[in-house]
Order: sequence, then C-alpha cells, then structure tokens
Amino acid sequence: MAEMRLNKIIADAGITSRRGADELISDGRVSVDGKIVRELGAKCDAEKSIVMVDGETIHRSLTKTYLALHKPRGVVSTMFDPEGRPSLSDFINLRTERLFHVGRLDKDSEGLILLTNDGDMTFRATHPSFGLEKTYIIEFDGKLPVGVEKTLLKGVELEDGMGRVLTFKQLSPAWIEVSIHEGRYHIIRRLMEAVGVDVLRLIRTKFGPISLGETLEGRWRDLNEGEITNLYTALDLKK
Repeated sequence: MAEMRLNKIIADAGITSRRGADELISDGRVSVDGKIVRELGAKCDAEKSIVMVDGETIHRSLTKTYLALHKPRGVVSTMFDPEGRPSLSDFINLRTERLFHVGRLDKDSEGLILLTNDGDMTFRATHPSFGLEKTYIIEFDGKLPVGVEKTLLKGVELEDGMGRVLTFKQLSPAWIEVSIHEGRYHIIRRLMEAVGVDVLRLIRTKFGPISLGETLEGRWRDLNEGEITNLYTALDLKK
C-alpha cells in the first residue's frame, strides 16, 4: 500500500480531525514504529506501521459510522467514566468500532447526541466557527416571567459574555422550545437561570440538520445517507 499522511491516518481512526492530528504530532504525542514523529506532513504505511497516540495504538476505520443516540438523564457524556457513572458506551457496547461523541450534554440533560469515528466531522461539528444550530425543549416550573422571550432573543449578559437564543417558542403552559448555536458550558441552563426560568427537564431534539425523531430513550440508530449528506453540507465537508 502507498504511504499515507500521518494526520489522515489519525483522523481515520476517529481520534481527531487532520488539523487536530497536526497539533498532536507537533506536541510529540504521536509515534510511528516506536519513534516520536514531530514532522508535519510525515507519511507512513497505513497497514504495516504501528501508529500510537499518547502511547495507545490506533487503528484506521475503513468505514465511517454515524449514530444518533437518545441520551437518558443521569448519563455522563463521555465514553468512559473513571467514577463508574453510566456513560455513553453503556448504550453501544455491541458496536465494535471505536466511537467518539460529538459535543456534550450535561449529566442532567437528555436527548440527541451524535457518535462517530469521523474525526474531521467531529472537529467541525464542535467548532464555534461553524455554529451548528441546536434545538432544545424545556419543561419549566411555574409561569414564564413577563418579557422573557424578548430578553432571551436580544441577549443576556453572563459571567463569560453575552448569550442569546436564536428562536423561542412556547409549546404549552409547561414547555418551551429554544435554539442556539453556541456550545459554552451549561449555556442553556445559565440563560434560563438568568431570566428566572426554573428548568425541570432539558432535552436536545436537534443537532444541526439531525433530529432526534422517534428514537427512544437509551436507544440509538444509524444516520441515513440523506442525514449524513445534510450534515456534511452544513459543515462544508466533502464525502
């Protein structure tokens, strides 16, 4: 087999994007056949060479996997939790691929989270510059404060800067729907707290063009070809 760029081999293993792989290489965290490689643009035999990242041997995924998981409440958004709490891998233990989560949901939130071994897609989907819109439905306690919709659409000053929602809709006396393109820590919960909305449940229903649909809690499904194409288009990626 012809030699392949080392950053592509790392990206094909789902570790990170090719740009992220270059950073790993520059930081001296990648070795080929036991030797640290720091040269950007370095190549090796993807089939015969032993490539390691942080001391762990990686393996290219020749086929890409894209899953939509309905994360239950109480599950941490990691593939493994050292504290022994329920994690995402508990729901995909029959899958043989090494998968990574795209973005996060806090432990007390639920809903759609994507899992894949596509490093380039993961990088772009979580990068602020691409600003994928994410939609949530929120169950709240009590009544909505007067003018809350206008306030959230205009923006609220938080401790780490201004935050706002892109859309706001009241679905029922106890539920609202909002969308946002940011991915800052607990951004939805902090916005709701800032305007006096007491959140009981927070459920992500859309991530970019991908919808949770009828996927049951704790279950996953493969994205179909149309969904994958739409996701690539939203991220300006080529298949």
